[in-house]
Parts: sequence; structure tokens; C-alpha cells
Amino acid sequence: MKWLKNILARLYAIYALIVFICTMLIMLLPMWLVSLLPGPRNIHYFMALGRGWMHVFMPLIFCPVRVRGKAYFDSDQPYIIVCNHNSMMDVPTTTYAVPAASKSLAKEEMKKAPVFGIMYKVGSVLVNRHDPESRKRSVAEMKEVLNDGVHMLLYPEGTRNKTDDPLKSFYDGAFTLAIETQKPILPTVIFNTRKIMPPGKVFYALPHAIDIHFLAPVDTTGLTAADLESLKERVFKTMWEHIEQNWKK
Repeated sequence: MKWLKNILARLYAIYALIVFICTMLIMLLPMWLVSLLPGPRNIHYFMALGRGWMHVFMPLIFCPVRVRGKAYFDSDQPYIIVCNHNSMMDVPTTTYAVPAASKSLAKEEMKKAPVFGIMYKVGSVLVNRHDPESRKRSVAEMKEVLNDGVHMLLYPEGTRNKTDDPLKSFYDGAFTLAIETQKPILPTVIFNTRKIMPPGKVFYALPHAIDIHFLAPVDTTGLTAADLESLKERVFKTMWEHIEQNWKK
């Protein structure tokens, strides 16, 4: 029966891709128009459109998103949303679930991608990780995003977690940003996106419900650079334990 599952997974991947393209073509013009607005208005309208898009797209591909902990968001408070990263489906999931405007960090070369370049230019802070000046500019831009009242959504594992552990070790960036801006961290855990797109399989996907849990914010008021490691370890432990308690393999 493994051969049948492989065939069905590839047929489903084709179906999901077709639905994505069709819905994207509908959204492309309004998203391009709002991208022309001055910031930060453009990101607020842009992400509202993106949220509406994902509220249509995810049910159409039979991947309903179940959200827990949305009450932790304070409408007057921008957060550094720290999220685990298992699959390309994490981005549609967070777009669906985060209840306000947010930006993420993305590779600078993504702005050259056909069609998607518009989305990355507006919805992301772009960085060339190999260029120290670009990294410095990206930090300044992330601080500006937060000052504008927009959330920064960061994946502290860096790349997708393809290990058997709940999390990979965290990089310092998100926590340094939180300390320097004194903004709270909102730990966030996504479940089941790896079941939709298993690592190591090309053009292979299976529908599955997704759960995203926003956890209690971590206050950073008064923290200094000396608290970096303890803050990172605290958030890592919180997320690891939550995954272990709720993870159904």
C-alpha cells in the first residue's frame, strides 16, 4: 500500500499547488495595490489580505488551522513572535493565525523571485546573512518595525528542523532584539506541518489538521545583554516542554 500512498500524496500535492496558484492570482492585484501604500499602512493592509487568503486556502486544501492562545495578544503591544520551524507550511499557518500585522526575516535574494518578490518586499525584512552591513541594516529595520507597532515573527532555529527532537538549538538574534528593544517575546508552537510535508520528500504532501499554540508572553523589561543566555534558555525550555506535552507522533 506504500505505492498507493505515494501516488495519492503526489496527486494531492498537484491539487494543493493548483489551488494555491488560482487563489494567488485572485489576490495578486489587491496585494500589489496595497504594497504601494506608505509604511506602516502597507503591511497592515497587506497582512489582512494575506490572512483572508489563508482563511480560504487552508480549508480548500483540507488543512484546517486550529488556534490556541490568541488571547495573549495585546492589541497595543508589538511582540517578537518566536516560532518553531518544521515545514514550508509554517508560513501559511502563521499568516492564518497571527491576528495582526507582522513581518518576518527573509533572504534578500527572495525579492527577485517572480510574483513572490512583491510579497517578500512588503511582508519581510530582507537580509544578506553573508554581509555584515546587511545584517546591521536588518536589525535596525526590525527595530523600526516594532516601533511602528508591527510584530516581528522569527524562527530562532534558523532552518527547518529535520531532526527527531522537538526543537533545534536557538540562535541569539531574536533574543538580542528583544533585549535591545525591551519588547516581550511571544513563544509560539506549530504542530503537524511536518506531517503534511515530510522532510526529504520531493513534491509529496498529505492533508492534515494543523495546531498553532501561542504561549504566555515573556517580559524582557530591564533585561540586559548579560541575560541573553538565560532568556534564550527560558524560551527554549518553555517551547520544548509544551511540544513534548502536546506532540502526537
